[in-house]
Amino acid sequence: MIPFRNDHVGSFLRPANLIQAREQYKSGNITYEQLTVVEDNEIIRIIEKQKENGIAAVTDGEFRRSWWHFDFLGGLDGVELYEETAGPQFHNMVTRKGGIRIVGKVGFSTHPFIQHFEFLKKHAGDAVAKQTIPSPNMLLYRVEYNEDIYKDREPFLQDTIAAYQKAIQAFYDAGCRYLQLDDTAWADLFSEAGHDKLRAKGWDPAEELKIMQRMINESLAHKPKDLVVTMHICRGNYKSNYFTTGSYDYASEVIFGGLENVDGLFLEFDDERSGGFESLKYVNRKNLKVVLGLLTSKSGELEDKEQIKARIAEAATYVPLDQLCLSPQCGFSSTEEGNILTEEQQWRKLRFVKEIADEVWNS
Repeated sequence: MIPFRNDHVGSFLRPANLIQAREQYKSGNITYEQLTVVEDNEIIRIIEKQKENGIAAVTDGEFRRSWWHFDFLGGLDGVELYEETAGPQFHNMVTRKGGIRIVGKVGFSTHPFIQHFEFLKKHAGDAVAKQTIPSPNMLLYRVEYNEDIYKDREPFLQDTIAAYQKAIQAFYDAGCRYLQLDDTAWADLFSEAGHDKLRAKGWDPAEELKIMQRMINESLAHKPKDLVVTMHICRGNYKSNYFTTGSYDYASEVIFGGLENVDGLFLEFDDERSGGFESLKYVNRKNLKVVLGLLTSKSGELEDKEQIKARIAEAATYVPLDQLCLSPQCGFSSTEEGNILTEEQQWRKLRFVKEIADEVWNS
């Protein structure tokens, strides 16, 4: 059953030879075809490593991406990825430069990520091939808007929804049956500082909550019945640092009770920044799976097993245990820089997730 009892968000630490090859390509020392050979080989390796470590749903580790979100969004019609803009401000640091801007009407005709998924599926074998992409909310809240192209916001919303509907169908036609939408935009609603940021742009937080809900529901309105779509809600992940804080409370009724076509939610619950489990009381569907991100991907240190089990038991007082799963709170390398831990610590963490999940759900 997707999502699985022990699952993961998607990205993995980039191996040294892949990092080197990407630098060589950027400097013009190797061709794109030569870079692709390195990517292909490392993706085949990472697929096998996931299977060896007990993971049922495998990804390509996001090895062909520099950013978890901009690479996909910049490949949509009418959207451009560019490096001249300053990176986002994280806790204690600013990311490297990079962003996206509107250069035409937003749409979807084709996308290299489709071919990337086909390669993953070809080599996944008996494992489920999982595709991760940023949610439509990421385009709304991270793009450099262009009023010369969209004088009003409503046509921009409609075009984005239509583009995502086409993209989702394209992944399905390529054989995808497990799709994950990654979304940090919700986190802007989790704190007063986030609300202030929205108001500074002329937006009312209550109205933006409705828009975020609409973007997810309408983008998934026509998804095939046998396509499982999960959403990962994140507060930022860059070099083991975070973007924002706050509990789910403000948006909890919508997230847990108002996203009609989402089959599972990957949620951060690894530390005090995420609040408690009380918001889970709004889960109102027996077929909604909640993946508890109780272990951090930002550190290689293993958590206390009994404490993790106790927290799962606490969450089960709000949502039946059968609807719960376990994972790290985020990926290990949302950007190509990666978090501050070793590859072996990464695999040890995932083995630990499986060990706990087996004891909780199979005992």
